[in-house]
Amino acid sequence: MSDTPEYSYIVDLRQIGDAPLVLEPDADARRRLAGRFGITAIDAARVQVKLIADGPVVRADGRLTAAIIQACAISGEDFPVKIDEPLHLRFVPETQIAAEPDEEIELSADDCDEIPYTGLTFDLGEAVAQSLALAIDPFAEGPLADKARAEHNLAGDEASGPFAALAALRGKE
Repeated sequence: MSDTPEYSYIVDLRQIGDAPLVLEPDADARRRLAGRFGITAIDAARVQVKLIADGPVVRADGRLTAAIIQACAISGEDFPVKIDEPLHLRFVPETQIAAEPDEEIELSADDCDEIPYTGLTFDLGEAVAQSLALAIDPFAEGPLADKARAEHNLAGDEASGPFAALAALRGKE
């Protein structure tokens, strides 16, 4: 496996300005990211983000939008999916991350992802790629899911779950 990310956008802390950044991976990067994520295609991906430096800590707040093609978890047919998510990241020098390896940390849903970096640069592109991966529903159902369920006799959880198997055994007594 290569250490080269499919999409990279290096930010130098000394160059952070007031203007928002817009990142749009090119077709080749989108193709490689789709392969990494196990989806059919990424037709478009765009991030608009504002970087706010507080000493060595940099906060990135913005929005991630994408148009992807992925396979339905039930029918296997490809279908389009739109992604529109807020993006909240926090880049922190590796030396400032003080958690002990065995220490438990609780995060609320509102806490932003904390990403360690070394030196004077961090890879915003890879952080965006990871955020996109997390926004993809691995069990998404397309428009043909109900038809596939009916064709293959895939009933709901009640009729095919572990308790249904127990009930069937009970009926054999």
